[in-house]
Amino acid sequence: MNSPVDGATSSNACLSVVMPCYNELSTVGAIVDAVLAAPLVGELIIVDDFSTDGTRDILAQFDDPRIRVILHDVNQGKGAALRTGFAAVTLEYLIVQDADLEYDPSDYPAVLAPILEGKADVVYGSRFMGGQAHRVLYFWHSVGNRLLTTASNVVTNLNLTDMETCYKAFRTDVVRRFTIEENRFGVEPEITNKIARLGVVVYEVGISYDGRTYAEGKKIGWRDGIRAFFCIAAYSGPGEWVRLKRLSPVVARLTGGRA
Repeated sequence: MNSPVDGATSSNACLSVVMPCYNELSTVGAIVDAVLAAPLVGELIIVDDFSTDGTRDILAQFDDPRIRVILHDVNQGKGAALRTGFAAVTLEYLIVQDADLEYDPSDYPAVLAPILEGKADVVYGSRFMGGQAHRVLYFWHSVGNRLLTTASNVVTNLNLTDMETCYKAFRTDVVRRFTIEENRFGVEPEITNKIARLGVVVYEVGISYDGRTYAEGKKIGWRDGIRAFFCIAAYSGPGEWVRLKRLSPVVARLTGGRA
């Protein structure tokens, strides 16, 4: 039996790709080509968060009718770019795609399959589930990611392996039911908490990951990790916050209490 994404053509394109973009001159052309070559892609919404490195010159050259470019007048952060992009989506399903080359659009069929098969409302693409190729990089990043995911799971009662992943796919009607408040990388735990509260069906599938170094343009840092802990607490309810605080005195100190 064929997968729902087999034999995809422009006539059944149903996927909106939301791409936050900030100073990605060296990668944005290649990733846009990869996205447009992926199955089911009907629109690519690129939200440029006030790039200053020439990225906007590249964006101005794209002429594929599926591409929509939205320009922010000031740099605000990934969360703000997602808020803008989500509001512009017009198709039935959406997925988040970073403007670098760490995540491969050839994984879209695997990530979307549980939604297209009617099993899930939201799917997370996990870098930590087995079976896919991964570039070996920073040990402490992986420790931090797992700690953040564990803390998030405590308050959401989900059993995710990779809460911080870029690849989050949704039925579009799901994202219409919550509002993004975080402007920066705290958006990941915020979205996870809010979809958990909606009671929708969440799946997780393994994806490949070609992480980059700071010299290659990686932007997230340790301060964003601390903010993520804060957001896990800030978007949790009183009972969930108590469970989180008991999880680890270190987490409690980092978050500084409930916001």
